[in-house]
Amino acid sequence: MLTVLKIIKEAIVNWWLEFTLQTKLLAAATLVVSLVMSGLTFWAVNTIQLDARVNDTRFGRDLGLLLAANVAPLIANDNLTEVAEFSQRFYSSTSSVRYMLYADDTGNIYFGIPFWQPEVGTSLAIERRIELPDDYAADAEKPMVRQHRSPDGEVTDVFVPLTADGKYLGVLAVGINPNSAAVISSNFTRDVTIAVFISIWVMVILGGVINALTITKPIKELLVGVKQITAGNFKQQIDLPLGGELGELILNFNEMAERLERYEEQNIEELTAEKAKLETLVSTIADGAVLIDNSMQVILANPTAQRIFGWEEAKLVGENVLHHLPAAVGMQITRPLYEIATGECESAEFRIPLIEPIKRTVRILMTTVLNQQRESVKGIAITVQDITREVELNEAKSQFISNISHELRTPLFNIKSFIETLHDYGEDLSTEQKKEFLVTVNHETDRLTRLVNDVLDLSKLESGRNYHLKGVDLAQAIEQTLRTYQLNARDKGIELIQEVEPQLPLVVGHYDLLLQVLANLIGNALKFTKAGGKVALRAHQLEPKSSSHHQVPKVRVEISDTGIGIGPEDQEAIFDRFVRVENRVHTLEGTGLGLSIVRNIIEKHQTKIYLVSEIGIGTTFWFDLAVFDEQAPHVPKSY
Repeated sequence: MLTVLKIIKEAIVNWWLEFTLQTKLLAAATLVVSLVMSGLTFWAVNTIQLDARVNDTRFGRDLGLLLAANVAPLIANDNLTEVAEFSQRFYSSTSSVRYMLYADDTGNIYFGIPFWQPEVGTSLAIERRIELPDDYAADAEKPMVRQHRSPDGEVTDVFVPLTADGKYLGVLAVGINPNSAAVISSNFTRDVTIAVFISIWVMVILGGVINALTITKPIKELLVGVKQITAGNFKQQIDLPLGGELGELILNFNEMAERLERYEEQNIEELTAEKAKLETLVSTIADGAVLIDNSMQVILANPTAQRIFGWEEAKLVGENVLHHLPAAVGMQITRPLYEIATGECESAEFRIPLIEPIKRTVRILMTTVLNQQRESVKGIAITVQDITREVELNEAKSQFISNISHELRTPLFNIKSFIETLHDYGEDLSTEQKKEFLVTVNHETDRLTRLVNDVLDLSKLESGRNYHLKGVDLAQAIEQTLRTYQLNARDKGIELIQEVEPQLPLVVGHYDLLLQVLANLIGNALKFTKAGGKVALRAHQLEPKSSSHHQVPKVRVEISDTGIGIGPEDQEAIFDRFVRVENRVHTLEGTGLGLSIVRNIIEKHQTKIYLVSEIGIGTTFWFDLAVFDEQAPHVPKSY
């Protein structure tokens, strides 16, 4: 039983909770109104019943006194037959009297209507009495009145003393039926009140059900739909067959959802396209790019950053970036990252040497990513630049400055020393000594001039200056170069060999620049070749590799020596600026600019220079020059 009651209670509670606040207030107001109306109705019914009771009391008392006045003389004369006849006529003439009882002075009932004493004695075999108070007969003008309930209503009992000549003869009890009109009116009012009360609540319940079906349910469906749209589900539709304002509202809601769905699809397509563009742009930039949120979770890392930090095989998105950074990087940027994430600073820059995955130096720039209102930090953008080449160039420049300072200081010191000696002790020196001092000063001056010219030549070549190329007699340039270095080679005991193909065609080039190339290469060959060695300069036209008529014929120039050779580890960097290969010959003069100048000049001629070398065997440099077409219009080329 308790379980059933509990289930009913839960069902009622759930049913009540489904109602809206407006429905609950309406039900409460209806309850109050119905209670007030019921109270007023029951008050009216009670008032009617009280008035009817008072009227019945008055009527019964007056009727009892009238009957007592008529029958008291008959009873005093013991004329009971006439009393019975009179009473029967009176009882038959009115419906207001329910019963009439006559009792003697001891209270024994000896006559009654609608029953007789002999009938009562025969049928019931009992004695009927009326018990009244002892002082009842003291005031015959004030009969005793009381009411009792019966199936037909409330009956008024009137007890009138019977006296004659001051003698107490007994009592007359008269029962007065209730006023039928008052009873009907009272019952009708009560029934109407109950019917109205029940009708009101039936209407309230029906109204609640109708409200739940026609208003509450659609509103709840709309509320669910709004929540779904707020959550981003624009495919939400409400399918309720309603008309009127609610139906129009649902129709407008469905149209809104469809438009939002279309807008979402368009926005997704646009955002996807923009994201693809951004990712393509980020993935193609030369610098590494890493984007993280405030909790250090990786959002994006482009291929360059993955290559620099060795993340090619790692799944970084959603991971803490600090768990994947190299130890050297993590130690330096961890604290600044958290400071930027909390807004304590806006950016930071670091230069960090890395050992793994490969040895390199990187520059790391960290900047905040703000929201659209630029009020709060949404993430951190990390830019990673591989500055290994820059560091190496700076180191090479530093080395060059050190070398050039040394190279400049040595001839300057020698010049100063010999000039001071001539100035201070010139009178004590012989003519031969003075001449020797002046020759040394001249030699050192040439050395200074050569150093300065190398620097100026390289600066000109790298400045983007244009050079006009035309037909050049390469054999003449080779002859001039060898003639210049013939004496130097003889002094060092080195054989200088010339192997130039006869009738060598003109080549496209700049005569002075080609002289500088040949001079640098021959000079280096003589410098790094020991006495007894050989230096050869060869030139010949190459045979075409195919039968194509569009292939430009070329002339190859080779400079070979039997010097110390260049190791494989130095061959890649030998043409860079400020690089000197002095691993085995530390006393050789030079700035490390000669081969860099050679490469720049050869590139101005739209070709490349190559080398092959072996330690202890020698080195060969070669390059190809395009043959000058004499039949073509003579238009000098600029590079």
